[in-house]
Amino acid sequence: MDATLRIILAAGAQIEVEEIEVGEKVYLAGNTAGIAKESWEVIRRNKVFLKAPITTPQGGGYKSLNVTTRKFLGLYSNVRPCASLHPFIKTKHPIMDIVIIRENEEDLYAGIEHQQTDEVVQCLKLISRPGCEKIVRYAFEYAKQYGRKKVTCFTKDNIMKQTDGLFHKVFDEIAAEYPGIENEHWIIDIGAAKMADTPELFDVIVMPNLYGDVLSDVAAQITGSVGLAGSANIGEECAMFEAIHGSAPRRAGQNLANPSGLLQGAILMLNHLGETAAAEKVQNAWLKTIEEGTHTYDIFKEGTSKRKVGTKEFADAVIENLGQTPTILSPVNYAQGGALVLPKYVRRTPAKKELVGVDVFIDLDSKNPDKVASLIQKIEEDCAVTLTMITNRGIKVWPEGFEETFCTDHWRCRFKPVAGSKMTKSLIAQVLLSADALKIDTIKTENLYEFDGIAGYSLGQGQ
Repeated sequence: MDATLRIILAAGAQIEVEEIEVGEKVYLAGNTAGIAKESWEVIRRNKVFLKAPITTPQGGGYKSLNVTTRKFLGLYSNVRPCASLHPFIKTKHPIMDIVIIRENEEDLYAGIEHQQTDEVVQCLKLISRPGCEKIVRYAFEYAKQYGRKKVTCFTKDNIMKQTDGLFHKVFDEIAAEYPGIENEHWIIDIGAAKMADTPELFDVIVMPNLYGDVLSDVAAQITGSVGLAGSANIGEECAMFEAIHGSAPRRAGQNLANPSGLLQGAILMLNHLGETAAAEKVQNAWLKTIEEGTHTYDIFKEGTSKRKVGTKEFADAVIENLGQTPTILSPVNYAQGGALVLPKYVRRTPAKKELVGVDVFIDLDSKNPDKVASLIQKIEEDCAVTLTMITNRGIKVWPEGFEETFCTDHWRCRFKPVAGSKMTKSLIAQVLLSADALKIDTIKTENLYEFDGIAGYSLGQGQ
C-alpha cells in the first residue's frame, strides 16, 4: 500500500488519503467482521475504498471482509482486466487482452445453505432481473467507453434454464441496445475452455458471480501471474479497488512483495474518479518498468529480467519512469475515460402472477420411488390435488422411473390442483397437514407460479 500510494501521488493524482485499519488485527481483537463501525463510516463518507490484501483468520466464524464489503455497499460489478505482458512475463498466450466483468452480489454467493436430510444439503442460487440488468449494462457501457469491440456472455442455461436463462435473456435484451458492439453467448464449459486455449477470441466477458470468480483468476493466471492483476468493485454509490491476489503474511515487512496488483487496482480507481491523466501516466510508467526488466522476486526470470528489486525499489523505478511510455508493450490512452455514468435500475411493470401448484420436499429413508409414491398419493384422498411427479436430486423417478437411478433420502413431490379447481395457499396448507398426519417429514415447499402464463419453474430432468 505504501508503494502504491507513493506512485499515484507522484503522478499527480488529486486525491486525499484517509487510512483505516481492517483485517487480521481487527479480527483478532474480537471483531468477527474484520472492520470497525467507525471504519464503515469513513468508507461511506468517502465513497471510494482502496483496500490492501488482508488476512482472514482460519476458523472461529470469521466472515470474509471482501464479500461483506461488496454486499453492504451494493458493489454489484467486479471488473478484472487481464492482459499479457509478453515477452517480459512468461505466458503461453502473448496476444491476450480480456476484461472480465463479474456480477458481484448474488448467485450462489448469497450463501444461503441448509442441511435438509441426513444425506442432502442445498445451496440456493439466486439470480434477479435487477442484478442481471445492472451487470450486463455495465459491461456494454464499459465496452463503449473504453473502445472495446465485443461483449461475450457465459452461462449454463442449457441446464439452469430459469436462473442462468434469465441472465442470458437479459443479455440479449440489452445487447440489442448497443448495435455498434458485437455480442455473443457461450455455454460456460466450452467458453471457459476456449478462453483458456485461445483468449484472443474474447474482449469483454460478462457472467454470473461464481463463474466470474473462477474464470477471472484463470484469466489472470494465464496472462502470466495472478499477482499482477487489479480489481474494481463498482456500485451505484460506492466503489472498492484491490489486488485480486490474497495476502502473504510470511512476506510482510520484508521489502519483497510485488505492489503491481494493488497498483493496478489503484489505476482502476483513478479512472473511476476521472483522474485519467494520472492513471495513464502510472500505467505507462509501470509498463515501461516491466519492459526494462526491473522485476520483483516473484516475476524475476534469468535471461529476461535485468534487475531484481524489492517493493520500495520497484516503486522508485515506476516513479522514475513517470512521463515515459513503453516501446514494445502497447501504451495506454485513457483520454476517453472517467467514471461510467449508468442509469439507475427502473423496475418493470410486474407480470400477472398465478399460483398453479406446489413442490413439497420430504425426508424419507426409502430407496424405492414407487413406495414413496404410494405413500404420498394418500394425500390425494384428503386434498383436491394430484401428485404429478416425484424427483430425486432433480431427476424424475416417478412415474416411469428407472431402477438404475440412485436415490437419496431427499424427494421432491409435485402437486397440481385437480382438474377444474385452483391452487391456493389454503390448499397447500391442507397438503402439509395431511402429510403431517401421515407422519411424512416435509422439509420445505416451493410454490409453482406462472408469470403472464409462462411457467416460472423447471421440469424434472427427464420429464
